[in-house]
Amino acid sequence: MTSAEGIQQSDPESRERPGQRDDVTPDERASQLKERVYVTFTALAVLIALAQETESPGAAALVLLVTTCGVLLAGLVADIISHTAVHSKLPSRHELGHMIATSVSALAAIAVPMILFGLAALEIIHVDAALRAGQIVLAISLGVIALGALRRAGLTWWRRLLLAGILTAVGIAAIVLEYLAHTL
Repeated sequence: MTSAEGIQQSDPESRERPGQRDDVTPDERASQLKERVYVTFTALAVLIALAQETESPGAAALVLLVTTCGVLLAGLVADIISHTAVHSKLPSRHELGHMIATSVSALAAIAVPMILFGLAALEIIHVDAALRAGQIVLAISLGVIALGALRRAGLTWWRRLLLAGILTAVGIAAIVLEYLAHTL
């Protein structure tokens, strides 16, 4: 788009970002972010529960992976059912591909905890330290996800930071509530 002065104006939605496909719609981006937040909260709850009873990094990694995959499969099935109910037809190949890609990409949320479990398996760190560090990383990542999502919102920097801080605080509150639930 060109203004009256002949200066090229930039649309923030049209700027390409590294690793971002041009054919991803805003709704598809929203579903990717939503899935990532769900997986992050799920992983956080799993790590908190594991901290109460796990001594084996291998077992902790397996529980985290299986639980996360279960949540992602449930989300995929829910997406297919809701799409079919709303549109009265099954998702197209492109739509189904996006749904599957969204689920698979959300696995990135557990990458750091899995690396930490690997370090614990190699006895570089203790499994308790891996669980605590994983919880901290996941809580912080909620804020990072929010900052990334809010960069297009047209909000001032301090409002984006405030909203990201609120999401991080919710993550920390989840940690506290899970610890309380396991100690009662």
